[in-house]
Amino acid sequence: MKIHRRNKANPEFSLAAMTDVILLLLIFFMITSSAANQSAIDVNLPKTASTDDNIPNPLTVSIKPDGSYYVDDLPVSREQLEQTVVNDLKSKSSQSFTIRADENTMHKDVVFVMEIAEKYKFNIAIATVKDK
Repeated sequence: MKIHRRNKANPEFSLAAMTDVILLLLIFFMITSSAANQSAIDVNLPKTASTDDNIPNPLTVSIKPDGSYYVDDLPVSREQLEQTVVNDLKSKSSQSFTIRADENTMHKDVVFVMEIAEKYKFNIAIATVKDK
């Protein structure tokens, strides 16, 4: 006498659930990676008609309207700025940095940072905000 099982396990594996999980993880990491590039120094960036999307640079130099400098959110004096930037970029493969200057910052403060980039042949990017 043969005994038949009524509930046989289905050996097929559905990838639909796995695809949903992968898609959600992809969206999560795309959103968090763009948010991770924000600086904590509060500056009002100048507005422009068009901007490139975030260009990742290993270093950010922020300049406030009072002439204070910040390298990756750490305050740095004007005298120490050049040495700090050079030491930070010396070990990086991409020798470039972003200048985040407030729209009310004196032109001479921005030019001072640009001269450091010119002296050591660093590439720079100027952070702006897209005008609405």
